Amino acid sequence: MKIAILSRKRTLYSTRRLKAAGRALGHEPGVLDPMRCVLLLEGDTARIEHDGREVRDVGAVIPRIGSYAVEYGISVARHFQLKGVACLNPPEAIAVAKNKLASLQRLMERHIPVPETALVRWPGNIRRVVQRLGGPPVILKTLRGSQGVGVILAESYEAVESILDTLWTMGQDLMIQRFVAESRGRDLRAFVAGGEIVAAMRRTARPGDFRSNIHRGGTGEEATLSAEQARIALEASLALDLRVCGVDLLESDHGPLVLEVNASPGFQALEEATGIDIASIIVQKTVRVAQAHGAMHPELV
Repeated sequence: MKIAILSRKRTLYSTRRLKAAGRALGHEPGVLDPMRCVLLLEGDTARIEHDGREVRDVGAVIPRIGSYAVEYGISVARHFQLKGVACLNPPEAIAVAKNKLASLQRLMERHIPVPETALVRWPGNIRRVVQRLGGPPVILKTLRGSQGVGVILAESYEAVESILDTLWTMGQDLMIQRFVAESRGRDLRAFVAGGEIVAAMRRTARPGDFRSNIHRGGTGEEATLSAEQARIALEASLALDLRVCGVDLLESDHGPLVLEVNASPGFQALEEATGIDIASIIVQKTVRVAQAHGAMHPELV
């Protein structure tokens, strides 16, 4: 089967591993930079060109949508779907997961515990909202961002007001979240594939940082989730309609909280910490999705 890996960079660890795993499993994986794709609507036909050549005979797509030009990347995945090609994660699900507030709203709607969060845009509301969240310090987050980018620890009312005022003038909205002090610098990453947790690790921030992201210098070690943590991680993936995702959990004094659900999770640290072949699991799940889709579109399998 021809599998298109949507990725900005062929040299990324996850991209290289997915391509190698696809080949090892007997498929024909190829990497398409979504920014170099042209999407065409001609009459009742949807076409995709990459570097001037039409993309044909693709059986499945693995979207690896990062934080740059998110809407364009999702549009490319949606165009493949319009052509009848199976996507590992549905484009609309990726769109919700990529918006931090929208994903938290969906999780809360399904009664999945998340950190107390607020969105404000009027300066007069800031202090009252920060007080409602337990007072400073609080976490400020842009609605889009990954790998710890756009996450700020504000340790005073004045800092919150200054940061919000600066970023509002740049057209950015920021969420304010309660700072869960008992989990400072630590979280759990659960990797979900096909309704199962296939691996988990505990991430710990580098000294002096509150963000546990590996790309910010954090470290990871294999972890075993409790029954409650596993249940919540699986429910989060189902709530966002993601077949493959990374669910980040905080360990609060009141139980697990879903911090974020990543529709295109990196997995280098997870493979290194657990020894589990995550890339092959992703490819195998992609093929199963395409085969199920192929019952309606046999020409794609």
